[in-house]
Amino acid sequence: MNQQAHFIIDAHLDLAMNAMEWNRDLSRPVAEIREREKGMADKPDRGNNTVSLPAMREGRIGLCVATQIARYVKKGNPLPGWHSPEQAWAMTQAQLAWYRAMEDAGQMAPIADLSSLEAHLKRWESPGPHEPIGYILSLEGADSMVTLDYVERAHATGLRAIGPAHYGPGTYAQGTDATGGIGEKGRALLHKMEELNIILDATHLCDDSFWEAMDHFYGPVWASHSNCRSLTPHNRQFSDEQLRELISRGAVIGIPLDAWMMVPGWVRGQSTPQNTGLTLEVMLDHIGHICQLAGNARHVGIGTDLDGGFGKEQCPADIDTIAGLQKLPGLLEKRGYSETDIKNILHQNWIDFLRRAWG
Repeated sequence: MNQQAHFIIDAHLDLAMNAMEWNRDLSRPVAEIREREKGMADKPDRGNNTVSLPAMREGRIGLCVATQIARYVKKGNPLPGWHSPEQAWAMTQAQLAWYRAMEDAGQMAPIADLSSLEAHLKRWESPGPHEPIGYILSLEGADSMVTLDYVERAHATGLRAIGPAHYGPGTYAQGTDATGGIGEKGRALLHKMEELNIILDATHLCDDSFWEAMDHFYGPVWASHSNCRSLTPHNRQFSDEQLRELISRGAVIGIPLDAWMMVPGWVRGQSTPQNTGLTLEVMLDHIGHICQLAGNARHVGIGTDLDGGFGKEQCPADIDTIAGLQKLPGLLEKRGYSETDIKNILHQNWIDFLRRAWG
C-alpha cells in the first residue's frame, strides 16, 4: 500500500447490495470479480464493477458510509422492489448479516459512535495491508421500516443515517421523479430520528419533500451523494437554493460519479464516458460549484455511489476501480485548492461533521 496516499472517506457505497443481490464476493480483487462475471447478462454492469474491499484498501478509502437498501413498491408502482415492507425489511437484515460476516472475517469494522470513529482514524494513520474498512451504516429509502419501532431496532444494531426516500413515491417521503411532501408519517419518522440522533440524508428527496423535511427536522443533515442541478439539470440533483439551505444547516454534500448525474442528456446504452468526455474533471466542476456557493471548501466531500447499479461503463473514463480516487488530490491541486482544502474534501469535512453530530 502506498503510505503517501491520501486518506479518503466515501460517503455512499452500496456494498451489501452488491454482495447480496449482485452476488459479488467483495473480499476478492475487482479483476477476479469481473472475470467471474464474464458472459453474465442479467444486469447491465456485469463484468464492469469498480469496487471491492481490496480496491478500497489500495486507494486508502479506509472509511465509508455503507448502505442497506430495499425498496417497497405498492401495487401499480412500475419500479422494481419488494411487494411488502416486511419483505423489504428482511432484505435489509440479510444485508446487515453480510456486514456482520465481514466484521467476523476482519474485513470491515463498524463505526457507530465517536470512540469507534477516533480509534479507527488512529488505525488508518499507518494502516497495515489488511486493515479493516470502517463503515457507518445508512439506510437508503425508509420504506422497509414497517413501523417506527423498527427504526429503534435498526438504531440498536448500528443504523446511524436514513434517507427517507429513494426513487418514486414512498411511505415516508417522495423521491426522485416523484412529487409531494412527507406528510404525517414522514414527520413522525423525522421526530423519531431526532430522538435517536440519526442523521438525515437529504439525497433523493423530491423538492416538495426536501423543503418539508427541512421545516420539520432539527437534527444533523447531510447529502451523501448529490450533484448540482445548475450543472446537470434534473430533479435528482439539488438546486442552488437547496444547496444553500444544506450549507446553512452545516451539511456536507458528497459528489457521486454516476454519469447521468454528471453529463447533461446522458442516454443509457448510447452515451459512453469516452464519447461524452466524462472524466474526474466533471466531478471537480460540481465540487467547485458547491465551494463557490459556500464561500469555502467545508461543505463538500466524496460520495461516489460507485457500483450503485452501474459500473465502469457509466463512470469517469479516467478511473478503472475505486482506487482511482487517489487521482483527485493532484487534480484538485491543479485547480488551485490549498492543501487544507484538499484534506477537507477528501475526508476532514465528513470527520468534522460526525464529531459535531456525535460529540
